[in-house]
Amino acid sequence: MGIDIARASFEEIGEEHVGTSFETPLREDAFEMDDDLKVELIEKHFREIMNIMGLDLTDDSLKGTPHRVAKMYVKEVFSGLNPKNKPAAKLFENKYKYNEMLVEKDITFHSHCEHHFVPIYGKAHVAYISNGSVIGLSKINRIVQYFSKRPQVQERLTMQIGNELIEVLGTQDVAVIMDAYHMCVSSRGVNDTNSSTVTSFFSGKFKHDEQSRNEFLKYIALEK
Repeated sequence: MGIDIARASFEEIGEEHVGTSFETPLREDAFEMDDDLKVELIEKHFREIMNIMGLDLTDDSLKGTPHRVAKMYVKEVFSGLNPKNKPAAKLFENKYKYNEMLVEKDITFHSHCEHHFVPIYGKAHVAYISNGSVIGLSKINRIVQYFSKRPQVQERLTMQIGNELIEVLGTQDVAVIMDAYHMCVSSRGVNDTNSSTVTSFFSGKFKHDEQSRNEFLKYIALEK
């Protein structure tokens, strides 16, 4: 009975899109093991998963899959877990005194739902108003990608990007909107292939000044 109740609770958490903390849940010893050993161990365990499912790992198409999956997890789709991969965000003096809103829209991102480990993908729209410094445009994209490349819930991902930009840019005037499709919704469960999820983060003028917020919303709604 206790196991059934626990399993029901796990299912409810996954279906209700629950996030438990602002920080990505990590153990203190998360990075004591080097990446090569992580790949080796994940490969071993994923091979066992495939065996349990009855797949023939002697088949030419499948025999390399455990290694490919392990390498993909550690080196690619979950590389944002490791702080050593955090992008260095160099700032430049705002010599041209541009003090209006800067908007970087339609930033493509790919993440993974931490409840089912299936993809979340969509577009991020970011804006900030300079407080004396500016950042290279590609660095905004890299910050979005860094926090995306880990198991996530979209609400946390949006907040992590917003707070990182506040810290890096030294301004409270930051806005982030993310519009994403969740494969845990479209490819399983309710199987809804049309709906997307929108989350937002507004700080400084974007939170307290309706005109600034509406200007941002107008820019990202422009037709291409």
